[in-house]
Amino acid sequence: MDSLVILAILMITSNFLVVQIVSITASCSQTPYPQVCNHYITNNLLSTLDVREQGFAFRGLALKVTMDQAIEAHRLVSSAVHLKSLYNERAKLAWDDCLELYEDTIDKLNRSMSANNALDANTWLSASIANQQTCQNGFSDLNIPNSHLQSSFPNFYKLSTDLPMLLSNSLAIHKASSTSSSSSAMHFSKQVRGRRLLLKSDDGFPEWVSASDRKLLQSSVGPKPADIVVAQDGSGNYKSITEAVAAAKESSGSGTRRVVIYVKAGVYKENVEVKKTMKKLMFVGDGMDATIVTGNKNAQDGSTTFRSATFGVSGDGFIAQDMTFENTAGPQKHQAVALRSGADHSVFYRCSFKGYQDTLYVYSQRQFYRDCDIYGTVDFIFGDAAAILQNCNIYVRKPMSNQINTVTAQSRKDPNENTGIIIHNCRITAAPDLRAVQGSFRTYLGRPWQKYSRTVIMKSNLDGLIAPQGWFPWNGSSALDTLYYGEYMNTGAGAATGGRVKWPGFRVITSAVEAGKFTVGNFLAGDEWIPGTGVPFEAGL
Repeated sequence: MDSLVILAILMITSNFLVVQIVSITASCSQTPYPQVCNHYITNNLLSTLDVREQGFAFRGLALKVTMDQAIEAHRLVSSAVHLKSLYNERAKLAWDDCLELYEDTIDKLNRSMSANNALDANTWLSASIANQQTCQNGFSDLNIPNSHLQSSFPNFYKLSTDLPMLLSNSLAIHKASSTSSSSSAMHFSKQVRGRRLLLKSDDGFPEWVSASDRKLLQSSVGPKPADIVVAQDGSGNYKSITEAVAAAKESSGSGTRRVVIYVKAGVYKENVEVKKTMKKLMFVGDGMDATIVTGNKNAQDGSTTFRSATFGVSGDGFIAQDMTFENTAGPQKHQAVALRSGADHSVFYRCSFKGYQDTLYVYSQRQFYRDCDIYGTVDFIFGDAAAILQNCNIYVRKPMSNQINTVTAQSRKDPNENTGIIIHNCRITAAPDLRAVQGSFRTYLGRPWQKYSRTVIMKSNLDGLIAPQGWFPWNGSSALDTLYYGEYMNTGAGAATGGRVKWPGFRVITSAVEAGKFTVGNFLAGDEWIPGTGVPFEAGL
């Protein structure tokens, strides 16, 4: 080839790369972490020989480099899990959590890269951010210092710092590039099959619950049409729930068919895990306090918070009805989860959740709770899901003598996450063990676990046990100006807002438009900032 032709090609390629790098720099400057964005994306661009054939799509490039780093982090975690010396015996528990969480992050990023629905991608990217925080929390739970990770696993430590920033950047880029499509997707979601969402004449279930599932959910307690029956007396297919879950995995095929497990009355002492590969699983019991799944794993005895759950579910489309999930570790054992849900489109109906600290872990993705009872003391409804509790009873228990009660601890870490805890048309009151001595303990509606913590309580009855301030700080002034805490049209002796905290992030919501962002039709569809245009606010609430 003529040397002048080669020189011309090199100049064109060089100019192309310069233009792209300038464009990347400009685009990265709009992200939360521009330096991290520039470093990873520019390096990726320079190492990609066929970049002109690929074309330049900033969102896709951002997701690709984030995926590459997630895969590398997973490789490093996988290597660490097999080492004989991991600081101490407990450390392996934290590494095991991280291995599962990084696997899930890779899955969520894959789904986000190919998502047709901008709202789904926002949910999956938000869940990925929660995964990274939870991996780090596991080491904190087990008192493994950052200095150990930094010195013994420097490559993982750097990636564990950079990956959350890459995810935040990807989420910001995704949100900026899909604003118009999100609006149209939200409008479509409210018109699916011509059905209205949670109007007063509706049956009260979100649109993703199929007609056949609704019939099951609306049936009275007692024997159900089930694929698998669990009974301790031997009258079913299995005596343990864990055995039934394993059998359901075998019979569900690709996860397209709903598998119903009927659990007869009894106390089942076991820790159950429904993995993400087990989709569309439904549990039906004989009623609250009749069918009980119980355990006592806790942080004090060496479990991570994530793994302390008596019942953990990650498979999409999960439904539970007429059951109790409990953790009996007690207040002195601190973090002890009764149920953890990271299942997208999960529904819990007429269920009870009993524990003390960290009872109900609304871990990630979209969740709906209706006509449920939740018992606890400290942060007992917590996590980073987009979760709505509707028509539920929330019972505050007696804590340890040196503790205060906090109903919620929402952990939204990034302002672009579509997550929050919404308590709608519920009752917050004292459990029997607290009622006689409630004057000796202070109870608050919540405290901010992360910087952008978001919790809204609306049209609920708050008993007099709620302290006049309403909300409690996590650590000094941290998050007080970035959180979103709202109260709207609540009633009861604890609902007066005159003495509430004066934090910049707290507001007494007076606008129906503002409150309308947190209805089931809007918030669980993923667009939490735009009130529904097709459903009147009063009917929606």
